Amino acid sequence: MPWQSIRGLARPHLGWAKAIRQGLGMTAAALAKRLGISQAGVAKLEKAEIEDRITLASLRKLADALNCEVHYALVPREPIEAMIKHRAYDLAREKLATVSHSMALEGQQVDQPNQEKQLEFLAQELLAGPRRDLW
Repeated sequence: MPWQSIRGLARPHLGWAKAIRQGLGMTAAALAKRLGISQAGVAKLEKAEIEDRITLASLRKLADALNCEVHYALVPREPIEAMIKHRAYDLAREKLATVSHSMALEGQQVDQPNQEKQLEFLAQELLAGPRRDLW
């Protein structure tokens, strides 16, 4: 949950590394010297960051040379419990769709209120079981 506050934080269009380097008034040549690489190497790293091709190891070295830290995090788009509940209901719908189709072909459709009850029952049953069964 503490990472939720950074969700809306967008990467600068030049990339974090270049934005921080420029904010510090540091030239690419100065950064290259700190990293022990060529100026072209700095340009490649900054471009790789913008294109989402930079490795974490390279990003850490770059950050260290800029006196920064890298904080790596996967931030769920919604609370984990909500994700689990949505998955259970989606899986229950999938399972019921197969049965509903077969029953409709045989003229034994279940009315809407009973379909909703079946969905709720199956979803709750899935939620009560092991989470690995949801995937």
